[in-house]
Amino acid sequence: MNRWLVVIGAILIQLCLGAIYAWSVFTPQLTKPIADGGMYGFSAGQAAWIFSIGLLVFAFTMILSGKLTTKMSARKLASLGGIVLGGGYILAGLFGSSFFAQLIFIGIIGGAGIGFAYVVPIAVGVKWFPDKKGMLTGLAVAGFGFGATIWVKAAGSWFHLLDKLNFFGLGGVQSVFFLYGIIFMALVLIGSIVMIDPPEGFVPEGWTPPEPASDAGSSASSSGASDFQPGEMLRTPQFYMMWFTFLFSAIAGLMVIYCIKLFGIDALSTKGIAVAVASATAGTAMAWLAILNGLGRIIWGTVSDKIGRKTAVFLMCTFQGIIMLLFYKMGFTSLTLIIGACIIGFNFGGNFALFPAMTADYFGNKTVGLNYGYIFAAYGISGVIGPQIAGYFKDAAGGSGDPSVWVTPFIIAGVACLLGAGITLMSKPPKKA
Repeated sequence: MNRWLVVIGAILIQLCLGAIYAWSVFTPQLTKPIADGGMYGFSAGQAAWIFSIGLLVFAFTMILSGKLTTKMSARKLASLGGIVLGGGYILAGLFGSSFFAQLIFIGIIGGAGIGFAYVVPIAVGVKWFPDKKGMLTGLAVAGFGFGATIWVKAAGSWFHLLDKLNFFGLGGVQSVFFLYGIIFMALVLIGSIVMIDPPEGFVPEGWTPPEPASDAGSSASSSGASDFQPGEMLRTPQFYMMWFTFLFSAIAGLMVIYCIKLFGIDALSTKGIAVAVASATAGTAMAWLAILNGLGRIIWGTVSDKIGRKTAVFLMCTFQGIIMLLFYKMGFTSLTLIIGACIIGFNFGGNFALFPAMTADYFGNKTVGLNYGYIFAAYGISGVIGPQIAGYFKDAAGGSGDPSVWVTPFIIAGVACLLGAGITLMSKPPKKA
């Protein structure tokens, strides 16, 4: 099989899995007070919990998914993810009128579907592309970032159309959930067709596996030749250094993905911009964040093949920390809000190319499917911490539109990124006993 078919299938799968990053487009309708004509009346914290639980379940399901890679084919595992993900959204469309229903259907069931399918393109792709691990992981997960752009824009258009059509008697949000469920299930099942491992002993034409490097940051890449089992990996300090770096780095992006629409409306409205215009501008910023999220995965991954994973992670975390410390000030004009969102999305996307490639470098190419779920658990925790910090400060302001409530969350996220950069500087590849 042509190995580039795996990349195409991976992108198709990830386009659907990335729908969770479109959550910000639903939050204004979900949090609109019922007294003001809203249908749901959720608090900012409740809307954040649906997003956070989805990310948390996604991340920890990946550990189970990694174990299932040894018991079932990659194609079947990806198909399972598509069925569970699509089913969760369909149920949320039909029955998700309350907070707890959406928490279960979108957060728990939908998150589990993402977790089952997500690791498959990475695990399969690294085996087909041992010569271009950074580029491959970037391409394989780029769809996750790009997908949010599609689903944000589609939802914004479909809300009003489906309301007018009285689609199954559902409101705009639930009707979009229902349609998304059908689309996600179909596309993931199509992409899963090419999720097939290469023949045993496969080596790309014209490529000779390199000798293991003494430091992944000092060469273009490490060979990933020493395969650690999860128990062996968990006994190394390098695992915990990588885990906490991922945690600190991801907090910033997930915080902004959750709150950028709310923050944009608050900040731009203080400059005399109408709420509807501010909302549209914040939606544009969210769409550009998603686009740069996808590009960041490809570019950071490709760059890391040249400069080394350690150097790339250090630079990514440093840039992200700096922009988060500046982001509050950037929110008060449309142009700088969009620029800030683009930079944050670009750096955030880099996490999903660099950390799976670094996991393969440090702990082995063949066991990356088993091991990456444990690293990725950090992302799930950050999916709770980032949005919940933002939601806490917003709710503590009692529904105030004062944009200063966002200062502290952004500072916390910026400092966390800089701390992750410092940890990375001390990291070196482990030596297997």
